[in-house]
Amino acid sequence: MILSGIKVLDFTQYLAGPTVTRLMVDMGAEVIKVERAPGGDPSRLLPGMKDGRSGYFVQQNLGKQSLCIDLGSDDSDAVIRDLVSQVDVVVENYGPGVMEKRRWHYEALREINPRLVMASISAFGRNSPLSHKTGFDWIAQAFSGFMYMTGPSDGPPHPVGVGMADVTAGVHAFASIGYALFNRERTGEGQWMDISMVDCLFAMHEMNLQVPQVNPEYQPRRMGNHHHLICPCGVFKSPQGHIAILVVQNQWRNMCRAMERPDLESDARFADGAARARNQAELIPLIGAWLLAQPDDATALAKLEEHRVPSSPVLAPTDALTHPYFVGRGALRPVPDPFLGTLMLPGFPLRFSGQQDYSARPAPLLGEHNARILKDVAGYDAARIADLERRGVLMRGER
Repeated sequence: MILSGIKVLDFTQYLAGPTVTRLMVDMGAEVIKVERAPGGDPSRLLPGMKDGRSGYFVQQNLGKQSLCIDLGSDDSDAVIRDLVSQVDVVVENYGPGVMEKRRWHYEALREINPRLVMASISAFGRNSPLSHKTGFDWIAQAFSGFMYMTGPSDGPPHPVGVGMADVTAGVHAFASIGYALFNRERTGEGQWMDISMVDCLFAMHEMNLQVPQVNPEYQPRRMGNHHHLICPCGVFKSPQGHIAILVVQNQWRNMCRAMERPDLESDARFADGAARARNQAELIPLIGAWLLAQPDDATALAKLEEHRVPSSPVLAPTDALTHPYFVGRGALRPVPDPFLGTLMLPGFPLRFSGQQDYSARPAPLLGEHNARILKDVAGYDAARIADLERRGVLMRGER
């Protein structure tokens, strides 16, 4: 596996940071999850819960090893520094100033390990006028302009219903670590990556910044169900649910043929993309009426696909559990858990020709790997580990 032999010290919790190390586990890295005693990662208490075990925590921490340590103890500093000297990567998404207070920030840690690659994930970035602000996903959605663009066209801003800022920042950090490791192989030098959730969402604005600068008459606004500059591009009511359709100029002829409306192709109101956008108030009802006239969604989708019109049913997340695409693609995988049983969870989203095994190991119990980590990675003997356990520096939990 691509990251076999790479050791990661993981100071992350909740979602953004754990996304990074979850992806690294799937590529073969050994991830040591440092959890603050006595409770560990707060996501261990997030829904859904069963017998004291959180499905949320399980999904984001598959295959990691848990080191539960009292970070308030003087001994914890020596333990962390001994581990830092032996790992390749550190990832953290603690609040502002936490790593600096303990002198575990990059400038201090690279004195221990000059080859260290470190990624810090925060809402507003570490080197930033707003680095002091605490922020979570919806805060980043709001500040980045992402939330401003989401919701009904005549209504208030809406958040996206998934952890978009967290996961996007995590994936950006994951990519940055890969390139930093590549650079280290060439130069022998590690480096630090400062990843902002706001920055990662802000970079996703594909039209909302440049179009108003090129054409000041256009100002970004919430789209609602249909795009303002491209038509048809939106979500239409269908006989049994909703269908999304996105047609650019090359597919317009195909759309007319799928609808058996060749007259629309020659209609001056719909001659090109700009015309269709101007006249979408007339075009959208025509397409909506055609969809609702179909006997069922499957018939409508079959006609659209026959004519290569980009379209999709609007699926609920749980529809994936039995959908042939997700099953056949391996986008779902069974994950065993000692308390939750077998869960069907999202699979590894990347595909490498040289990697065939994408099976997942269970998420750790709290402090489950204390002794193994300190013996195999830090080189501690059994007596020293037992002493740390006796004095409460190392802790374990049932879940």
